[in-house]
Amino acid sequence: MSQCAQAGCPGSYDEDGYCDECGHKQAGAGVPAPVTEGSTPSAAGGASGRTSGRSTGRGRGAAPLVALPALPRRDPAGAVLPDPQVPEHRRFCGSCEQPVGRARDGRPALVEGFCPNCRTRYNFRPSLPPGAVVAGRYEVLGAIAYGGLGWIYLARDRNVGDEVSDRWVVLKGLIDSGDPDATAAAITERRFLVEVDHPSIVKIYDFVSHPDPSTGDRVGYIVMEYVGGLSLRDIYLARPVTGGTRQPLPLPQVIAYALEILPALGYLHERDLLYCDFKPDNALHTDQRVKLVDLGAVRRADDDVSAVWGTVGYQAPEVATAGPSVASDLYTVARSMAVLSFDFCGFTTTFVDHLPDPATVPLLAREESYHRLLLRATDRDPARRFGSAAEMAEQLTGVLRQVLSAADGRPRPGVSTQFTGERRAFGTAAGLVTAGTALGAGDGAGTARPDGAEVAAGLPVPTVDPADPGAALLATMPTADPELLSAALYSVGGDAVEVTLAVVRARIAAGDLDGAAADLDGVSDPDWRVDWHRGMVALAAGRPGEARAAFDAVYGALPGELAPQLALAAAAEADGDTDTALRHYAAVWRTDRSFVSAAFGVARILAARDDLPGAVAVLDAVPDSSSHSVPAQVAAVRARLAAPADRLGEPDLIDVSGRVERLGLDVERRARLTVETLRAALAWVQAGNAGTASVLTRRLSERDLRLGLEQAFRVLAKVAPDRDTRIGLVDQANRVRPRTWL
Repeated sequence: MSQCAQAGCPGSYDEDGYCDECGHKQAGAGVPAPVTEGSTPSAAGGASGRTSGRSTGRGRGAAPLVALPALPRRDPAGAVLPDPQVPEHRRFCGSCEQPVGRARDGRPALVEGFCPNCRTRYNFRPSLPPGAVVAGRYEVLGAIAYGGLGWIYLARDRNVGDEVSDRWVVLKGLIDSGDPDATAAAITERRFLVEVDHPSIVKIYDFVSHPDPSTGDRVGYIVMEYVGGLSLRDIYLARPVTGGTRQPLPLPQVIAYALEILPALGYLHERDLLYCDFKPDNALHTDQRVKLVDLGAVRRADDDVSAVWGTVGYQAPEVATAGPSVASDLYTVARSMAVLSFDFCGFTTTFVDHLPDPATVPLLAREESYHRLLLRATDRDPARRFGSAAEMAEQLTGVLRQVLSAADGRPRPGVSTQFTGERRAFGTAAGLVTAGTALGAGDGAGTARPDGAEVAAGLPVPTVDPADPGAALLATMPTADPELLSAALYSVGGDAVEVTLAVVRARIAAGDLDGAAADLDGVSDPDWRVDWHRGMVALAAGRPGEARAAFDAVYGALPGELAPQLALAAAAEADGDTDTALRHYAAVWRTDRSFVSAAFGVARILAARDDLPGAVAVLDAVPDSSSHSVPAQVAAVRARLAAPADRLGEPDLIDVSGRVERLGLDVERRARLTVETLRAALAWVQAGNAGTASVLTRRLSERDLRLGLEQAFRVLAKVAPDRDTRIGLVDQANRVRPRTWL
């Protein structure tokens, strides 16, 4: 072996030509052999508790969003290793875990022998030669891989097949038949793995034994289906290297792989089984599927006796002391995603139990939701990770929607099981043409920030957890009276968190913010729903900094949801941080066009930054089917008209005229918007500009524009709600009319 050429990497090149630390390809190295494993045992057993929190629906998968590339089925014979060997740096005693089989003092390494430390026998040769027939049925072609639990062989099932096709199977035995832990693991596999039946998990057919040629001892072998394809590690290692750095897999593809794997892990977890040793080596991409292979480390969740197997860099830190759990399985998926999606140098050393800073990883800085998902799934506290594979898959699907929409600008909306939609759009003042108010109240580009109470009243709210004791009561009690809801809370008991939250929302709406905060303080087992409502209270109370912290916690817990990002954007805007606000408003609007508040938020910030064309483009994207389509077009008109006279051109005025004509407003609102448009056109002409077009049927001349304004004021006077308003509008009509002799 030789030292890795990557700067700062402590690893060495394997015999397959790739660094065992960072994966860097050695100059002149060929394509790696498939499905190379490298598991090492951990001490202790036991299972840690699961994450608390709400249950969620099952993950929806990546298929509707992104298709995995199709890989041709691999010729089984091509998978056989021509010279199967265990690299020296992976040879350890199965008893004391000290290095064995190493070259020293000029003497070659021994493939078999006795541990110099504890005298336990070791043998790293494949025990089944090509041509051997196991159990009178399985004809061995050769070894195809090796790992911590044993050699893997390709064989032909003589009892199944015909003259046209063969049935290929895989035999997995023990790397050292003298290892009692490995023997126990094989027996455990025989006990329950034949019952595992999932399309994304390799199928176990049988368990057979065969005498070891050197000792005569009966050695057990698992017989499983042959899955042609490449491991995710092989696919990663085949990526091109640029400037000494391997290019990662596209993020959508990495997420798609995880969304194929998580349901398989969830299937095991539902049967109280833990996979324990997931990593890119143990998932094969074949055709357009991904399958979990190598079930050697699978164990029952309540097994606190068997040895625990895992791989450094992927295994959760608590496994060595507390044992594996559902949370530690999900940890391995997140670590694998990280390895595949960016240059994760040092993931087995410097970053063995944490992620690098986004400042050093452009992908994590760019894809904030993805980074937050990885952070939650790899939290040092298992109780803060996702509670199930389905919950993680659901959030990962939401992240995928955001990633894809950011890549091409096409919305990828999805139905949330965690939040309602917007209760009402907020920050839409620029699109209001309100009858009966003083003229000019809605003028300008609408850059004023929405009031915190308005935002709190419009934000989505968490959906009711059907498992909550108060869920049925709330479904039959549609009231916003906090006192009635409080009485209902006492009737169902203090554990009805959903009723408490309904009381909190009712108090916020009634302005009783101190009472809402007190109710939240009384929740005995707070989760992200409490953080959400604390954010709403803080917004309504005018404390945007507190609101940001609360909504940021919700975003960290639910990185695939858009509602937390919308709330975080509003709180950041209220706090004066328009950069953060714009980033989150834009992410929400890009992904789902039903969040109209986000569109107005983006337009509002862009208009305040004098990017009026950008504001108009966002408002134009509000769908015609939306109830806010007309307000968006009104706001777009005002954004156009807000440009100073020296930047307002005749084409802009023509565009505004066409927009107003198409809006189909009633008489009064049409007259009000006509006044705003003709005033801007008059200012443009008075600034020395000249044009030949017409704006709302009025030519771009001072006289014609004044006549148009006079007419609009008189229309408004006719529909004025009272005498004083009518007189004022007539006075404005008289002031604006051009001078005449009559």
